[in-house]
Amino acid sequence: MSIHDAPAAPAAVRTTSVASSGGPTPAQILDRQRAAFLRDGIPDLDTRLDRLGRLHAMLADNCESIADAIIADFGSRARWLCTAGDIMYTVNEIRDQRRHLKKWLTEPARTPLRLTGFRYQVRRDPLGVVGIAGPWNFPVQLTFVPAAGALAAGNRLMIRPSSVTRNTGDALARYAADYFGLEELSVITADHGPGSAFSRLRFDSFFFTGSPEVGIEVAKDCAVNLVPATLELGGKNPVVVDVDADITRAAKRIASARLINSGQVCLSPDYVFVPEDSLRPFTEQVLASWRSAYPTIVGNPDYTAIINRSNYDRILGHLHDAANKGAAVSQAIPGGESLPDAESRLIPPTIITGLRPGMTIESDEVFGPVLSVYTYRRLDNVIDAINSREHPLTLYWHGPENDRLQTLIDGTRSGSVNVNEFMVNMYSAAVPFGGVGRSGMGSYHGEHSIRTFTHARTVASSRLPIGAELATPRRLRRLAPMAGRLSRVSVPRATRNTTAADLRHGI
Repeated sequence: MSIHDAPAAPAAVRTTSVASSGGPTPAQILDRQRAAFLRDGIPDLDTRLDRLGRLHAMLADNCESIADAIIADFGSRARWLCTAGDIMYTVNEIRDQRRHLKKWLTEPARTPLRLTGFRYQVRRDPLGVVGIAGPWNFPVQLTFVPAAGALAAGNRLMIRPSSVTRNTGDALARYAADYFGLEELSVITADHGPGSAFSRLRFDSFFFTGSPEVGIEVAKDCAVNLVPATLELGGKNPVVVDVDADITRAAKRIASARLINSGQVCLSPDYVFVPEDSLRPFTEQVLASWRSAYPTIVGNPDYTAIINRSNYDRILGHLHDAANKGAAVSQAIPGGESLPDAESRLIPPTIITGLRPGMTIESDEVFGPVLSVYTYRRLDNVIDAINSREHPLTLYWHGPENDRLQTLIDGTRSGSVNVNEFMVNMYSAAVPFGGVGRSGMGSYHGEHSIRTFTHARTVASSRLPIGAELATPRRLRRLAPMAGRLSRVSVPRATRNTTAADLRHGI
């Protein structure tokens, strides 16, 4: 399906969807959206499909202009990454939402009590007005994929793009105004204050993608108003290369994955464990792969710059700290080029070995084109090292799908596990995407977005001719001894060996 195979865009419904200077404040927009939600009631399937169709058309119709804005924000970024990785991915997610939404909204309740005359139904009711705060690294995909889920679930929507990618946020605000009315979807820009002010609004649900540090503050803001928050955060994602892995193939794939968006990807491999005797062939192949992929970096539009000067300085600080403390830092710098370069914010692909405790790069998510490499002899030592850090968003394995892989999975926690390839878990909307612990809470994509942005509301009914009117104090007193006898009739199979002494001690 081409990105231009979008549903036909409706006539412009411009009713100041952009929160422009001098227009309504974010708080006023929230009030209007909530009033509209209560006034119009839960939207039917056709209304939801129409909204998804307009979101699809908005992104498809303006694909190239949005890509221009993303490139302007980064300074250097591959156009294919903007169109395919950011916009086309989002369009495909919207297409799947429209295709499967009808069946996702139906959730039959299975209970044997139906046979007794009780009936149960579980509704997936929209929450109301959802706030979404997007990140800068994939400013369309990581903002509008959850937005599509919120619309599919029947909610009204307020979106706050990252202030870091200001050009992209302004472009999205302008285009949203041509496809949505203020009461349906509104894009709030940096003109109306910092993101912290946005997360303090009393939404019915809030969705944030960003760093764990900011995520903590967002969670605090939401807690004040008892707003349920879904947090998609980051983390240092480990890679384990098995002793039986094809080292050359593993090195090539890991090297390629690390340079996508110059490592500014929440699922990017951050540090690698390789068998001790494979260190040299692994590092040599990684560097060779980088040199082959990028014979030039300066002026190369396919090599992504670091998003801003503060992040550029932070990454270089880690490299200097590691080198000063004894680590070996190797960079794939094309001949004749002077890198790193502060003006263009270009950092060459870098590999670090000989790392030691106390180096700053060991604790910070690098979010740059830098790969740390450790050696190991025993898998249990690798598991201990991974568990000594916060739970990552994903865990990578390169090698056969053997017992050691299962041991690694069983012995660690992560948002997901990817085997022999980069972020395979993102390829299907049928599986949830989300972190665990410090890497996030909650999940989305496909049907899982519907679950995130709705309330599972039970409707229970009775068709029995008699009921609660029989529950008088006298009858309830008569039933008490019977209930005690019934509780002793059968013992679950798993507890039949439990002794009386165990029960007395609460075991």
